[in-house]
Amino acid sequence: MQGRYKLYYNPESRASVARWMLEEVGADYELVPVDIQAGENRTPDFLAVNPMGKLPTLILPDGTVMTETAAILAQLADSFPAAGLAPALGAGERASYYRWLFFGPSCLEPAGIDAMMRKGSEPLPKMALGWGSYDDVIDTLEGQLAKAPYVTGETFTAADLALGATLWWLSMFGAPRLTESEAIKGFVARVTGREAFRRGQAA
Repeated sequence: MQGRYKLYYNPESRASVARWMLEEVGADYELVPVDIQAGENRTPDFLAVNPMGKLPTLILPDGTVMTETAAILAQLADSFPAAGLAPALGAGERASYYRWLFFGPSCLEPAGIDAMMRKGSEPLPKMALGWGSYDDVIDTLEGQLAKAPYVTGETFTAADLALGATLWWLSMFGAPRLTESEAIKGFVARVTGREAFRRGQAA
């Protein structure tokens, strides 16, 4: 979808992931700063756009409101096919791409937050959790990254962006095992070494 995108943005939020993706695909976009500390994400005007009061919130050129990071990444990958960030529809690689794109928000992020915020607590029952356990998640990622540079093979996709951003963030906050894993450290270095990542970190 061509035209100008509008991203409600705070650099210390998941909106930074959406901005990285906008840079990857070469989209024309503007940033709308949202001061979370000042409660600007809870104002009536913002809640009218996103009732969850969360970032990222992306307005497409046609006015459609998008939320949820993985959904935004998928939409942008398909809207800018020349960027090559999603395998072709119907290809086996596409199925793998979907798996790993959604593995981040459904398994890696909640498992990581649980591991950091509930240190020393009795583990929750694996059967009650969509991610099973933190160690299951990290073991699975390490196994996949031992096969190829990126989660779907030799080519960087939006799935790598989603996982790389989450692993980078969790590593900074001391999530267990990440800085000891050569496979994960190498992966994070590859994805955060991209020019679009650096541009997305700019003030």
